[in-house]
Amino acid sequence: MLSSISKVAVIGLGYIGLPTAAILASHGVQVVGVDVNPRNVDAVNRGEVPFVEPDLGGFVAGAVSNGKLSASLLTPQAEVYIVAVPTPFLSDKTMDGKYIRAAAEGIAPKLVGGELVILESTSPPGTTKMLGEYLIELRPDLSLNPDDGKAVVHVAHCPERVLPGRIMVEMVTNDRIIGGLTAEAASRARDLYAAFCQGELLTTDAATAEMAKLVENSFRDVNIAFANELSVISDKLGIDVWELIRLANHHPRVNILQPGPGVGGHCIAVDPWFIVSAAPEEANLIRQARNTNDSKPAWVVEQAVQLAGDLSDAKIAVLGLAFKANIDDLRESPAVLITQELSRKLDSATLLVVEPHVKQLPKSLMQLENVFLTPLESALAQADVIVVLVDHEVFKAVDKSAHAKVPVVDTRGIWKS
Repeated sequence: MLSSISKVAVIGLGYIGLPTAAILASHGVQVVGVDVNPRNVDAVNRGEVPFVEPDLGGFVAGAVSNGKLSASLLTPQAEVYIVAVPTPFLSDKTMDGKYIRAAAEGIAPKLVGGELVILESTSPPGTTKMLGEYLIELRPDLSLNPDDGKAVVHVAHCPERVLPGRIMVEMVTNDRIIGGLTAEAASRARDLYAAFCQGELLTTDAATAEMAKLVENSFRDVNIAFANELSVISDKLGIDVWELIRLANHHPRVNILQPGPGVGGHCIAVDPWFIVSAAPEEANLIRQARNTNDSKPAWVVEQAVQLAGDLSDAKIAVLGLAFKANIDDLRESPAVLITQELSRKLDSATLLVVEPHVKQLPKSLMQLENVFLTPLESALAQADVIVVLVDHEVFKAVDKSAHAKVPVVDTRGIWKS
């Protein structure tokens, strides 16, 4: 299909949109990435990546240099539109669809009929249909139905299924689920992804594709909640949870995940709530897993407060802000929440935050008077208490024996001599 496409527009140049744009451009497609942030647009047009993701820089630089990738604040006319915008949840845990609607408002004036619009953003069942219907509301001269005599817009959903830190690998190798509002929409989207995806391309209807992504992340969330609950129980019983899980996993049918300070990121911490909001009376286990994982940061804070004890001017080394190892992504990160709460509860203490993948604190921490972004060596040298929140490789490499006398809250199981 790519040989017949002259231009693809990718709406949203974040952790999914930019890699998608770059991989398509590397396969010879003319791609325009669209973003509301001028800094992102300028960075891409310079051939640079505005966030940390291994291997992505080479793809972006090469595609920009070859003239196949550019970025814009305005939505261009194109034959394919890929929507990769945020889908956060509101206070009632339902999806905030304003970014999808904004993307549709940019796309609609450019449509002439025959275009393929793909929603990659993770979303509750029915969102792709909502996107299609909103496009037609904005453009009543067009249709989603090939039988009503109007020019047709083909709308499909293809949820991303990649792991930050491995996006450029998994975007190519992972299987993809592709759901269309019509069979033709699914078929067209499958042909597009077949140009670069080596995994199996599985077609279905749009609502099932939407639900599949939510189910995948909810499965992970439930299993992480089991590990996090084990860590709390083990602490109460004086058991090393890491040793416990290692031993239990020697059973041939047991594979317990690793506990942590909570769950973060744009997927696992958010997506289960979309199932809960869609079926609130039935999603009991999924809701409890979310509550278990959401309560873990408060438990970590209490552990740190206890270790600080009566040290009114304690220096706390907080290791890590990202939601997982070796990336700079702070979205929904429990480490950020923990740092905020530690600042509040230990207001006379100094929090020396170490996050080697960012150059400045996020706004939520920058405004706190007792929180400082600090180099690793300096933070460890001053620390009265160490709180390990992320298992970055640089933290794993620390000589733990040099800090053996400093009390530690180790939420990642890496702080052993």
